[in-house]
Amino acid sequence: MRQGSARFISFEGIDGAGKSTHIGFVAAFLEARGIALVCTREPGGTALGEQLRQLLLHQTMHLETETLLMFASRREHIAEVIAPALARGHWVISDRFSDASFAYQGGGRGLARGKLEALEQWVHPDLQPDLTLLFDVPPAVARVRLDATRELDKFEREQGDFFSATRNEYLRRAAQFPQRFRIIDATRSIAEIQVELSAILTALFEAAQ
Repeated sequence: MRQGSARFISFEGIDGAGKSTHIGFVAAFLEARGIALVCTREPGGTALGEQLRQLLLHQTMHLETETLLMFASRREHIAEVIAPALARGHWVISDRFSDASFAYQGGGRGLARGKLEALEQWVHPDLQPDLTLLFDVPPAVARVRLDATRELDKFEREQGDFFSATRNEYLRRAAQFPQRFRIIDATRSIAEIQVELSAILTALFEAAQ
């Protein structure tokens, strides 16, 4: 059960959108206001989740196996990290949550939406982020950024059509749940994005008091 003013924030976007760049900024912004928080990620976040992460990001497998493992990791993540933190009154910042499964396994890979909805209802029927920050960029921009950074995992090595479908599903989810999504134009400078994030976070912080 959630305690007091605790809030759950998720970061979403296609690979190369730049969301990870802003997690540290958001954490510092909240901590400066006296908020105790937990920063985590998916897949991962727990000892088991990190082991599954290595398989999910680097091992080829059946689409349904991939999806089930994503939600298995998520169930452990909720039980071991997210739910206990919220129960303590801490805010939670997660680099991805279930919207990523809809976008990647659903939009990108083509898994039927009904199967994802069934897993979502099974794994976390009463839990959704209070705020989902969707960092949105065209796939061509994301590709340039990815190619300039690091060794790529199996998702990051996918082609443009995959990322277009993934992005479209993210935008569909944002339209479906406008009360919690904020779409961030991630083609702008870091400074411009952080001005917008500051305004969004200030509103969330004030509403939680």
